Amino acid sequence: MVNYQVSDVQLYLFRHGQTEWSVSGQHTGRTNIPLTEEGRREARQLSNFVSHLQFSAVLVSPLNRAQESASLAGLASRITTCNELAEFDYGDYEGLTTEQIRERVPGWTIWTHPCPGGETMAEASGRCRKVIDMACGIGGSVALFAHGHILRILATVWLDLSPSEGKHLMLDTSTVSILSHEHDSPAIKTWNARVAD
Repeated sequence: MVNYQVSDVQLYLFRHGQTEWSVSGQHTGRTNIPLTEEGRREARQLSNFVSHLQFSAVLVSPLNRAQESASLAGLASRITTCNELAEFDYGDYEGLTTEQIRERVPGWTIWTHPCPGGETMAEASGRCRKVIDMACGIGGSVALFAHGHILRILATVWLDLSPSEGKHLMLDTSTVSILSHEHDSPAIKTWNARVAD
């Protein structure tokens, strides 16, 4: 078990704003689709929250929807692109809904079954470990703008849980979650919080 408290780091996790595929439930890994108008509004709304915070770094997925969300939140000048924060690679299941995948593989979920041609949970967890190590090297409050599944996996790595436990951590678009510590234990301080108008 890694004691992340030594670097006195707190992670602010921001999921990008709404896209057409987040509405339809299609798995959006590496496809670079834009935010909807509602997604842009949601991302701009995050600026009210982040304007009161002092981030030591802002690490952002290379995918456009995360980059645009961070920019609209008022952090454009602070963005450091972090390739390890790209969304989970769904391989052959890219663009499909869970219902469509289950026509081929009954009972399929990302947490319990593989994605042919994509990445494994172990590979995604390894990327998340690198992000956490990077943030710990920076210290302080670090903002991460990324995607639903990779942020859920990152939270399990922070908590030293199996990545499959991410199934318990629902994450909506344009929400903020905070990973911190209670005494010596990595902990969730806030999860899936919607910023008020």
